[in-house]
Amino acid sequence: LLETSPGVAEVTFVEKEPAERHTIISWEQKNSCILPEDLKNFYLMTDGFQMTWSVKTDDTPMPLGSMVINSISQLCRLGGSSMYTLPNAPTLADLEDDTDEEGNGDKPEKPHFDSRSLIFELDPCNGNGKVCLVYKHAEPVVSPDTEIWFLDRALYWHFLTKTFTAYYRLLITHLGLPQWQYAFTSYGVSPQAKQWFNMYKPITINTALLSEEADSFVNKLDPNKVFKSKNKTPVLKKKPPSQPAGSQKSHTSMTSAKTSSLAGNSSRK
Repeated sequence: LLETSPGVAEVTFVEKEPAERHTIISWEQKNSCILPEDLKNFYLMTDGFQMTWSVKTDDTPMPLGSMVINSISQLCRLGGSSMYTLPNAPTLADLEDDTDEEGNGDKPEKPHFDSRSLIFELDPCNGNGKVCLVYKHAEPVVSPDTEIWFLDRALYWHFLTKTFTAYYRLLITHLGLPQWQYAFTSYGVSPQAKQWFNMYKPITINTALLSEEADSFVNKLDPNKVFKSKNKTPVLKKKPPSQPAGSQKSHTSMTSAKTSSLAGNSSRK
């Protein structure tokens, strides 16, 4: 599908060997948690996923789309203590606020940066945020139930899917377009990303995300008007309507009659 899209070039898929079963087991022992069954099966087929594609601008390829799922060795814990940090250095756990709203109604409970949750990075999102595998209840025993959440650059959490399989489908159907994860946030994708969404529409997309307040961000230029010739055709000024000949003759005859009558009166005097 990507290779047949207009302007797309250099579609690259990196084939990876399956992860060894003992590597998965050692990861689970190291992090004291069990991988979800669908993610474990994914790693047993391929140790991570990477696919990129570019678009041609002035015959020069520009990287645009990126689909990444970290390998089992790069599935690192987010906010974990590091041996290189200073003793009193602030951590993500310091951002935790007890006044944050908990899950109510349709909104699920948000992950915690402290020891209450285990968070692992699935996708670095090219620096636009992080897609994370979240174990929300880690105390006193780690719950095997996991969810996929998106952590934006302002360190706010946004729920994506309940299972890794559902997230994998989202990743594929959005074609790895830049900032596609922000379509699942309350503030949506940036105006520049919406332009790419309009050009390379994902396989499944809520069109309301693009049509909402379209006039405020979509650059609607009419090429026929932009490149229209500036040589304006001269406008002919309308001449005042000429009086008919008959009226002109009657007017001159009346004038001559008045003149002759005035001359006759003066001679009589």
